[in-house]
Amino acid sequence: MDESVTKELGTADIVDIMKYLPHRYPFLLVDRIIDMNGDDSAIGIKNVTYNENFFQGHFPEHPVFPGVLLIEGMAQTAGALCVANLKEKAEAQLVYFMGIDRARFRKPVLPGDQVHYHVQKIRNRGSVWRFSAEAKVNDARVAEAEISATIVDV
Repeated sequence: MDESVTKELGTADIVDIMKYLPHRYPFLLVDRIIDMNGDDSAIGIKNVTYNENFFQGHFPEHPVFPGVLLIEGMAQTAGALCVANLKEKAEAQLVYFMGIDRARFRKPVLPGDQVHYHVQKIRNRGSVWRFSAEAKVNDARVAEAEISATIVDV
């Protein structure tokens, strides 16, 4: 393959993401996906605002985006990438979380931050997928994990 050929990377706006994932507010944690490279990699974007419902209790005086939701945002980005690249109708599929390995949290995410979820496919066998994922704010890693999921018919 000629390496001088530029590969066009795909994107998904919120309308596309809602076609790929069954999640809705307040649990849809990806606002846009950029740099979709087939089913190999993508970057999901989450704009964190103080208006998010979980900040009422986590923690009112010192709001911090919950780490478990960072993991969920990475998983949603990976799931949307998988469904977007299925040959079958994307609307007829669900992605179920199977596992989280090597999860680490490096820095707190605060209201006003923009989180970039970087996901990279490690492998897929049949309907089971495994991704390496990291969340970044201003290019600084705030969380990372390996995520596995399966795609099932609805």
